Amino acid sequence: MPKALDEFPHLPLAHLPTPLAEMRHLRDELRARGARDVPRLFIKRDDCTGLATGGNKTRKLEYLLGEALEQGCDTIVTTGALQSNHARQTAAAAAVAGLSCILVLFDTVPYKATAYRRSGNLLLDRILGAEVRIENADADAAEIFGKLFKEIEAKGGKPYFVPVGGSSPTGSLGYANAYLELADQLDALGLDQSVIVHASSSGGTQAGLVAGAQLRGAGPAIAGINVYRKDNAAMAESIHALASKTTALLEAPSPDVGSIDLDGGFLGEAYGLPSQEMRDAVELVARMEGVLLDPVYTGKSMAGFLGQIMAGRYTEKEAVVFLHTGGSSGLFAYEEEFAAR
Repeated sequence: MPKALDEFPHLPLAHLPTPLAEMRHLRDELRARGARDVPRLFIKRDDCTGLATGGNKTRKLEYLLGEALEQGCDTIVTTGALQSNHARQTAAAAAVAGLSCILVLFDTVPYKATAYRRSGNLLLDRILGAEVRIENADADAAEIFGKLFKEIEAKGGKPYFVPVGGSSPTGSLGYANAYLELADQLDALGLDQSVIVHASSSGGTQAGLVAGAQLRGAGPAIAGINVYRKDNAAMAESIHALASKTTALLEAPSPDVGSIDLDGGFLGEAYGLPSQEMRDAVELVARMEGVLLDPVYTGKSMAGFLGQIMAGRYTEKEAVVFLHTGGSSGLFAYEEEFAAR
């Protein structure tokens, strides 16, 4: 028998279950634009997890901080880009748990707008009480973290490291659980032909969903949209490896090799750099459904999702759920992209 998710250390952080809402106006708009087979469109509101403006990382942090507390750690250390949604949620989770938090942020995105370097998630990180350390893109991460852990330990502390995006087997348990939650919501609506579409970056969300599908045995298909890496095949392989490690934790069957559905056609110039398709998607969903996406993840993945629909990937018999992974606070860091035009 597979191992139950409630057997793992866990710190409740999220407001669950998150809502599942239908996007009727967006569906009508796509039909008006000439799309032939438009599926029923739903949005899973994981931007409503409730922790410091919400987002998908909260589900992962429930298991990661649960493990940290069980190990007696007192300082959470994590990393990401300057506008990391994960870093913001980690800072908030550490505050809830009564732990110190150090964010080591690497200046990896070549986006030079003033707001990007002062506002958005960076502002919230500091309000949440995290210590923020900014490093150059080419800095030696191993050396930086080695020195930092020694520094914490020299002061009598015990660090717990959370990888980029919370994307470890432990963190991915959060999205194995999310898959079960969403599959039950779809069953309650009688939707048996369904697909989950989402932004895929560090891989933990997709790996967790895949592990949840393996745990459940039946349910919606999973389709990731790559917003992170140019090498799509290598990214799909890394997601498969993480999903396999997560299923091993759960004592569930491993996913088949080559089973990761990952669309690499919508990344644009690079991770974190805006595209016109992203801007259009953010504005369309805001004006059709009153939902705010973000510039880095959900904006680009929604652009990809709309492109897939216009290209006829789905049928009217299907129900397709866009997983909103949060990040709307990042809009303030990219204000120049949405100036009146």
